Amino acid sequence: MGGSNNSFLEGFILVGFSDQPHLEMILFVVVLFFYVLTILGNMTIIFLSALDSRLHTPMYFFLANLSFLDMCFTTGSIPQMLYNLWGPDKSITYLGCAIQLYFVLALGGVECVLLAVMSFDRYAAVCKPLHYTVIMHPRLCGQLASVAWLSGFGNALIMVPQTLILPRCGRRRVDHFLCEMPALIGMACVDTTELEALAFALSVFIILAPLILILISYGNIAWAVLRIKSAAGRRKAFNTCSSHLIVVSLFYGTIIYMYLQPANTYSQDQGKFLTLFYTIVTPSVNPLIYTLRNKDVKEAVKKVLEKDYGTDKS
Repeated sequence: MGGSNNSFLEGFILVGFSDQPHLEMILFVVVLFFYVLTILGNMTIIFLSALDSRLHTPMYFFLANLSFLDMCFTTGSIPQMLYNLWGPDKSITYLGCAIQLYFVLALGGVECVLLAVMSFDRYAAVCKPLHYTVIMHPRLCGQLASVAWLSGFGNALIMVPQTLILPRCGRRRVDHFLCEMPALIGMACVDTTELEALAFALSVFIILAPLILILISYGNIAWAVLRIKSAAGRRKAFNTCSSHLIVVSLFYGTIIYMYLQPANTYSQDQGKFLTLFYTIVTPSVNPLIYTLRNKDVKEAVKKVLEKDYGTDKS
């Protein structure tokens, strides 16, 4: 209990990459670049989805949710990381650590479920095109988005207090650049088997169950695409799903490694770079992946620019 009190009063030290000082300034520039890219890219998606009536569809409703989620996810961790990379102070208050842990865990969970919801939307678009608007009606879209947000925040509400109350016997050094659950559990000076079992059980629901739904959706999509006679039809169906599939692969590849392995096999250095990848790289490339090959978004950008340009000229 004394260790917990000390942590509460003194906070934590985020070791981050301080053992590799030559990397810190390079990482500061890289992280800042990707953070600005994330904010601008995702704000653009939200802005266009709201302004252009052609983007008032289930796909763009969920994409706007994903963009808002990615902005919140990065903002919950990047500013503190930049502060710690910039100077010698690597500290974070106990409250700051608790808030960061909660939002990283909650928003990561939301993304897992939201990607599954988006795969169901793609399944309905490719496999049930004639009934798509009936299946994906606005009320269902709102309910599915709510399930994603509530499940992620509910999972964090269970795991964060359990992680923070672990006795640490005065240990304050977190061998990471943010307050993440595996790193904090690894600091405990008591047996954490029960907590790890609980974390694994919740991970099955929040990570594996959505992944299974994604695989089922894409199994059905692949079967439907193979039955399309024309090459142009197959290409169109593939383009409809390829962006989402790339995002799923990037996100789930790192999340499964991070959260579905025992703490005693967790490599801190690998964990840091993988966390860096899904914290800064994935949220920044999501808008690019979804928009580069998307005619609707390109048309929406063109329309907004022409409107602004026309206003300036007049």
